Amino acid sequence: MAVKEKDRGKHDQIIEAAVKVFAKKGFYNAKVSEIAREASVADGTIYLYFKNKDDILISLFEEKMQLWIQRVDEAIAKVDDPLDKVRAFVAQHLFMIEEHKHLAEVMQIELRQSSKFMRRYVPVKFLEYLDLIGTIIEEGIEAGVIRPDVIPAIAKRAIFGALDEMLLYWVLAKKPKYSLEQSVEQISRFFIDGLRNRNADSDRPDSSQSAA
Repeated sequence: MAVKEKDRGKHDQIIEAAVKVFAKKGFYNAKVSEIAREASVADGTIYLYFKNKDDILISLFEEKMQLWIQRVDEAIAKVDDPLDKVRAFVAQHLFMIEEHKHLAEVMQIELRQSSKFMRRYVPVKFLEYLDLIGTIIEEGIEAGVIRPDVIPAIAKRAIFGALDEMLLYWVLAKKPKYSLEQSVEQISRFFIDGLRNRNADSDRPDSSQSAA
């Protein structure tokens, strides 16, 4: 449902309220009336912007994913080396929970509770997010720093899968055993070491020799 610019404030207000209600009550247990109350609007106002509760969840996902894409894109644009970009991607993804815990709960748990979302929705923004990783890997292969036998389509899903599992652990764990910093470092190292083109490393001149 297209939102006119003049109505954007109320629309965003409802989305933010939905994030809090879905995180607190769960998608199935949450009622549209509760979202309206949290947003300080009348129940009927919700239906001026969304068809139903599933539509709220899908809109929430699309809009938050777009913001997430922009944030990650900005982070990886600050570094040149594709392997450093992998680390930046991992860091931005995991640190999201530190700043947006309610959103992380909804993205990791409640989206999976909507059969409409899981079966019918074409996740355009999710695929766009995956393509950010795929592009990094393609750049690395072209630059010779990532192994040429790596298949970007497989690697990008493997990386996202690891991050998805780690974020789910952080959402569900009452007392996580690891810090976010440790998680970023470990996961980055696993994938960077696996992606790195060792032949390219051996072709580089020894720093001690070049300094002589």
